[in-house]
Amino acid sequence: QVQLVESGGDLVQPGGSLRLSCAASGFTLGAYTIGWFRQAPGKSREGVSCISSSGGTTYYTDSEKGRFTISRDNAKNTVYLQMNSLKPEDTAVYYCAARFRTCGSTWSNYNYWGQGTQVTVSS
Repeated sequence: QVQLVESGGDLVQPGGSLRLSCAASGFTLGAYTIGWFRQAPGKSREGVSCISSSGGTTYYTDSEKGRFTISRDNAKNTVYLQMNSLKPEDTAVYYCAARFRTCGSTWSNYNYWGQGTQVTVSS
């Protein structure tokens, strides 16, 4: 069965780091563009980062400002989001999702979604 599972979320202090993982089963992750999204309490889901199927194209929103790095290991069927210098405003449930369309332009048309992993940045 097609499945995406996020992991790595935790409670961290401001300035800390986390690495989120998005593991796929039931399909070959290397055929898909993968996006990371987040949803904070009381807010809509927003796009965070994207990586093309080959890894040759990546995209970040301005809020990351070089703090986050997306990468993939297709041999492990996994995509990662390395998050450094975390801020309280990064607190959210983080989701990964897959689509065929490459990164850029819109955050639409993601076909498969994980259940999310909680990231809490607080003192």
